[in-house]
Amino acid sequence: MLLLTVLIVLIVLALAAWAVFAFNRLVRLRNQSRTAWADIDVQLQRRHDLVPQLVAAVQGYVGHERALLEAVTELRTQALTLKSPALLGEVESALELAMGRLFVLQEAYPDLKASENFSQLQRDLVQVEEHLQYARRFYNGAVRDYNTAIQRVPDVVVARGFAFHEAEFFQTGDDERAAVRVEMQ
Repeated sequence: MLLLTVLIVLIVLALAAWAVFAFNRLVRLRNQSRTAWADIDVQLQRRHDLVPQLVAAVQGYVGHERALLEAVTELRTQALTLKSPALLGEVESALELAMGRLFVLQEAYPDLKASENFSQLQRDLVQVEEHLQYARRFYNGAVRDYNTAIQRVPDVVVARGFAFHEAEFFQTGDDERAAVRVEMQ
């Protein structure tokens, strides 16, 4: 009887230790994905801060491209209000395409191409895009690890018991491997 009681106590202690370990691991993974999202948020804010400057630089040279300039401004405004990685990814994808069209305009406007301000904004934006790409990869990796952990048996028991929910991936295009397509109007 005493041996059975000791065995039951040891099993309960082992289960409790496993539950604490699993809970702490899930918290660490969730926090890692939140921190990674904060990195993306910083890069998106840097991009969004460059958009008005870019629009202003282009506007001085190509005033009749008003629809494109308004579209870029509207997409930036939408992006600033969204918090969902999935929805934000769709808007950011459209913003990337519209900004790409802005850069194509430089070929048609030599004065714009020669503008040091425009060239500097281009370089700044390229740097932000590179940082954003790295941040997106890190975030999606952290989300993958976190989502896998909360779905894995036996951790799923702890995840459901403590309301751990799946995180959304951040995708900015229909197919990350597709070649960038630039259209001229």
